[in-house]
Amino acid sequence: MSQGRIRREDVEKVRGTARLDEVIGEHVTLRSGGIGSMKGLCPFHDEKTPSFNVRPQLGHWHCFGCGEGGDVISFVQKIDNLSFVEAVEMLAGRYGVELHYEDVGRGGGDRPDFGTRQRLLDAHAIAEEYFREQLATASAQVGRRFLAERGFDREAAERFGVGFAPEGWDSLLGHLRGRGFTEPELTASGLVSQGQRGVYDRFRGRLVWPIRDVTGKTIGFGARRLLESDQGPKYLNTPESPIYHKSQVLYGLDLARKEISSQHRVVVVEGYTDVMAAHLAGVTTAVASCGTAFGADHVKVVRRIMGDTNPSAGLRLNADGRGLGGEVIFTFDGDAAGQKAALRAFEEDQRFVAQTFVAVEPGGMDPCELRIAQGDAAVRDLVDSRKPLFEFAIRSVLAQVDLDTVEGQVSGLRMAAPVIARIRDRAMRPEYARRLAGWLGMDERTVLRAVHDAARTAPQQGRHAERPGETAPQGGAGQGTGSQGSSADGARAGADDAAAGIPIMRLADVVNRRDPVGQVELQSLAVMLQVPRMLDVERVGSLPDDSFHVPALQGVWDVILATGTLLDAVEGTLEAARFIDQVLEIAGETVRPLIIEIANVELPARDEQDLQRLATSLLDRLTELSITREFSVLRQRLQRTDAGADPEEYQRILGQLTAAQERRRALHSRDE
Repeated sequence: MSQGRIRREDVEKVRGTARLDEVIGEHVTLRSGGIGSMKGLCPFHDEKTPSFNVRPQLGHWHCFGCGEGGDVISFVQKIDNLSFVEAVEMLAGRYGVELHYEDVGRGGGDRPDFGTRQRLLDAHAIAEEYFREQLATASAQVGRRFLAERGFDREAAERFGVGFAPEGWDSLLGHLRGRGFTEPELTASGLVSQGQRGVYDRFRGRLVWPIRDVTGKTIGFGARRLLESDQGPKYLNTPESPIYHKSQVLYGLDLARKEISSQHRVVVVEGYTDVMAAHLAGVTTAVASCGTAFGADHVKVVRRIMGDTNPSAGLRLNADGRGLGGEVIFTFDGDAAGQKAALRAFEEDQRFVAQTFVAVEPGGMDPCELRIAQGDAAVRDLVDSRKPLFEFAIRSVLAQVDLDTVEGQVSGLRMAAPVIARIRDRAMRPEYARRLAGWLGMDERTVLRAVHDAARTAPQQGRHAERPGETAPQGGAGQGTGSQGSSADGARAGADDAAAGIPIMRLADVVNRRDPVGQVELQSLAVMLQVPRMLDVERVGSLPDDSFHVPALQGVWDVILATGTLLDAVEGTLEAARFIDQVLEIAGETVRPLIIEIANVELPARDEQDLQRLATSLLDRLTELSITREFSVLRQRLQRTDAGADPEEYQRILGQLTAAQERRRALHSRDE
């Protein structure tokens, strides 16, 4: 079955119904950024200071760091790697908007509906339900015993969605086929594997955990071997698929997201049962990577949820020993593999603003084993006993050498000095160098010099996180519109213009922050786009067509005038969000990103009253600047005109000059 183009009015209904702050808030921790504005860490590039602005009332978002921006549809496209049509369908399903499709004829954009994200999500939802039902069957006794031995009862299994995959080769396959799924869809989902004789169930005779995205949708599974006859790996995960990317997924994040955001703390454990044990013990911020080491993409996900933004607070502790800017706590087994994982985590520490810690149980038990042996309180105590990650890293390095010998001490210094040199907070380096001198039994100055030399020769990218704006925006599927939507729909993301080689104007390039005239013009346009109802209709209507001195801003003003609906927006008969859509719809490819950026500029006002005063003041100043330029031009023209040769033209210009001067006086007298 194929479907045509979604009707334009339905697209507009989805855009108007979907709550932008709600959708973005599932991926980014948003905080107030001023009147009608919210801020957070950009989900599309790595940054430590929030430059991602959201304006729910206008239905637009923009990142001043990487330049990405758009509306709720373009955000879903980019964050979930969807096409325009898929993003609209997903939002329509979520907000109960019925979509209608137009028959565009042969070759006019029809598309197959198998393999789409929604179909894959539906397949996983049905598979999860099936696995959970199977856990209650007689054949799943081995799975229930496994859970019971680890302290998990039926209620715990239901809470975490644990299920059982039967031993048969086509149990799930037959179930999903009976629900209308095709073989290509099931292959794309990763729920089945391809063999010489066809497809078969990927998970067989295993305990199964659903792996969900941050919104709670199941996108994959992790399965634990139970049977001696199973020759496969101990843990088997869903392969990479259109909806499952293991480097970006954390098990338990759907359950822990709100607590991570409120506590500004995340506890990273190593397995599914460890996540279960931690949550049941009261450590409700626990997550785990799925079939891969905790890496850079995981860091980005966690930082967005934590709101990991304050560089100064991140490395200070409060009265109870917690990092003021948040905490990332890694728990690892006490064996060699666990120590190696902790050292890998130290490399990722440089990407966090929050303080990073490590918690290792002395006996080598993981959280699940610890809970079984000593109870819930022991798991909480383990997390509370955390140590700074760099202290653990230094001691782990020193544990590899014999410090009772001179050779061991020298080797220890050579190995530990680069570790201290990579500590993000430079103020901490001398203190840890002094501690290292004590651990080594060496002269303090010798150790400090070794750390200094290591810092000087270390690769720069290993010691400093990328600054906002230095990371190129990440591309991805679904940035374009395909064959659907208005001319503004696909271009709002901004990245497509760059890919096409079209130069993109940015505010930083066209308006100098120290230019008072440029700032007045910029903020005036921002008021017109964001809160036009705060302006006076008569005053706006009297602005000349050439009211702006900065060429790029004059270009934006030209587009605004071309819509012919500015006064409607000022009067309040046209919503500001719809007005912006109209402006974007007729804007050219080069000016559109600039308009989006202006529509998200933060205005210097604390409340509605402040904003009203600002709007009035800006309009007065813009009018005055326009009159001043007009007066200057007329005066120069008058000087070039010979009163004797052309007295009529001279008097006409003189009259215009007098009128301009009177308008300026009237403006000043009203202010007084």
